[in-house]
Amino acid sequence: MIQRHAATRLHYDFRLELDGVLKSWAVPKEPKAVVGEKRLAVHVEDHPLEYGRFHGVIPDGHYGAGRVEIWDRGWWEPVGDPHADYRKGSLKFVLHGRRLRGGWALVRMRPRGDDPRDRKENWLLIKERDKARAARARAAAPARTRGR
Repeated sequence: MIQRHAATRLHYDFRLELDGVLKSWAVPKEPKAVVGEKRLAVHVEDHPLEYGRFHGVIPDGHYGAGRVEIWDRGWWEPVGDPHADYRKGSLKFVLHGRRLRGGWALVRMRPRGDDPRDRKENWLLIKERDKARAARARAAAPARTRGR
């Protein structure tokens, strides 16, 4: 599920349910279903499952103050072992949402150095090529004719 969160800065809270919690990433730009498109995804603390249903306004003076809207809802299907892949920092999955569908990956980036400000885990959210979509596109393409 993805929440559009108009806090101090507009971002999208990308969440995957794993081990009874919502693993969460803050994505500064709207996720796009364009193959190869990469979005920075800053890993944040896990959230309780109930948080995934929240929409409304977080009042001023509270952490994350601002409007929260459900931007996309659906489910995810891991490709491989989600626990091991999450620990390794390379998680592949299929999204079944209203807006975002198909193959995706979250890939952890290496820290930039010893700067203590770089302690946040930066990941990339990447739309992958879908085998089924590519096969349908090939089947729908006009047949090529060989030389005369």
